[in-house]
Amino acid sequence: MGGWLPVAPCTPAACLEPSPRAAAAVPRAVLRLIAVAALLLAGVAVVLAPSGLRRGLPASLVRRWCRWVVRAAGVRVRVTGAAVPGGGLLLVANHVSWLDIPLLAAVRPARMLAKSEIRRWPVAGGPTARAGVLFIERDRPRALPGTVDAIARALRAGAAVAAFPEGSTWCGRTHGPFRRAVFQAALDAGVPVQPVRIRYRSGGPAVSTTPAFVGADPLLASLWRVVSARGLRAEVEVRPVVPPGRHRDRRSLARALENEVHGDQGKAPSKSMCVL
Repeated sequence: MGGWLPVAPCTPAACLEPSPRAAAAVPRAVLRLIAVAALLLAGVAVVLAPSGLRRGLPASLVRRWCRWVVRAAGVRVRVTGAAVPGGGLLLVANHVSWLDIPLLAAVRPARMLAKSEIRRWPVAGGPTARAGVLFIERDRPRALPGTVDAIARALRAGAAVAAFPEGSTWCGRTHGPFRRAVFQAALDAGVPVQPVRIRYRSGGPAVSTTPAFVGADPLLASLWRVVSARGLRAEVEVRPVVPPGRHRDRRSLARALENEVHGDQGKAPSKSMCVL
């Protein structure tokens, strides 16, 4: 299946646009940061609670919480496009920012596929693992078939699994190819795949790189850049679902989904499902 250790050429120096003149005042940015931290702490508390409480949460509440996190950071959210089915489903999207994670969960709560290094992070590693995240060891190609099997089992059990097949964050103005391994899990499980296109803009039609979290950009610097920006908006376009059986191999399925996510960028958005 090949290795999974993609590296994007995007860097903060080369790709991030300069701080806008109309930046939010420092007190407002601090309040936004506090609001995001409070919501995240509330989410961690739920994750660490007894499993019965976590399982009893309605999906609609989880979706609203994810939108609140993004909105608390000062980013307006617009979700448009196709309906999202229930049951086993693979959700795939382009990857620009840490904001992509709650945005994708706002479409449908799902088990996230993440790099295994996160499991070893202090403080965040434990809650992340308890939240049902599926981990992939990107630097161990021999472990990849086992990861694909674990994803397929989750999909067969009726769960939604969310993945960023580019394998790394890009600035939003460029993108990487979709890696094929995760699509093998969808083929093995016989479930549909839902492509999701995420774009960030700021006061105009051009794509904004302000939310991008690329290269050696520290997380705190990225957080501050987002909460101190004015007029940021996230546009989440849910593309039509690709049913099982339409593509016979992971190569053609990955290519088709990559075209769905990255193609037709000039197409007018479809009817809005939610505007926050």
